[in-house]
Amino acid sequence: MAKDTIRNMEEFAAVSGISRPTVSKYFNDPESVRQSTRQRIEDALEKYDYRPNIYAINQNRKLTKNLGIVVPYLADPFFAELARNIEQRCVAAGFRPTLYSSYGDPDRENDILDSLRSLKPAGVLLAPLGRTSNQAVIEKFCNDVPTILFDSFIPDVGLGFVGSDNSQFGPLIVEYLCRTGEPPSFLEMKTPANPNANKRRHAYINAMEQSGHEPQVVQVDGEGWHFEEIGRSEGGKALAAGLFKSNTVLCSNDRLAIGFLTACYEQNVRVGRDSDCQIRVAGQDDHPFSRFTCPPLTTIAQDYDAISRCAVETLFKAIEGSENKHETRLFEGRLVMRDSA
Repeated sequence: MAKDTIRNMEEFAAVSGISRPTVSKYFNDPESVRQSTRQRIEDALEKYDYRPNIYAINQNRKLTKNLGIVVPYLADPFFAELARNIEQRCVAAGFRPTLYSSYGDPDRENDILDSLRSLKPAGVLLAPLGRTSNQAVIEKFCNDVPTILFDSFIPDVGLGFVGSDNSQFGPLIVEYLCRTGEPPSFLEMKTPANPNANKRRHAYINAMEQSGHEPQVVQVDGEGWHFEEIGRSEGGKALAAGLFKSNTVLCSNDRLAIGFLTACYEQNVRVGRDSDCQIRVAGQDDHPFSRFTCPPLTTIAQDYDAISRCAVETLFKAIEGSENKHETRLFEGRLVMRDSA
């Protein structure tokens, strides 16, 4: 029986030998039942690997005002800005958001989802790690708790996905760079942490080929979320080795580009559009610090406001009981021209 799928609380109560009302009371408040009973229920949960559909439970009682916001790396100002936008919208609607960061650790991401269950949230806005996430854990959580995914896409998981149209970034930035100078080389990590990097590489390659230019992808070593250091050290090695066939370098993201700007400075390679500059550098994201680099970074701006607004509004509709067909909403980026390219 332990191998069978437990579909609902009635079946769990039957196989565990505990009354349905007692099981329900436990899931609403574990401290409300006797310790011996609580232990029996928890032993049965482990044996049968059952988790209740908290979303269904919430439909039968007053919803909490708790909301969860989960991002992969809060130290990244890009995610901090998105989280700030989302948090402010949730507070304005009368909810109590709690912000979490998995800091690139899939085990931490799993622990966060377990912790969120205990809060009995009305809903969750989740930006998963992506490539390193335990997709089965995320799917199970999203089946139990109303969840909107943003930034990192997982097909058919949650109530919907809201993010940027990364495939649109390539044609936009490549067209500009080719029109104003040499066609760009593309700098990325061999094993990028964020799955959006793969979409951006493909978009770059397609845009170059459609423009009649040969793509050149330069992949450097490095894993995790320390993009600036990877751009400085590994991008710098590629620069010193003459691996870039063009004097224009398009980076997979702004943080990588910021590190690469430092590598150029360390090697006395002048960056910019002036006639005495040796290289042009561009990024993607419009990282909050991109306008303050030296020189300021040309990039593609993500629409923070639209993404946060759509994600929150979609979740609120689900919480209010509106029927929700899983939908993917993608927002286009905007070219931001600055002195680096």
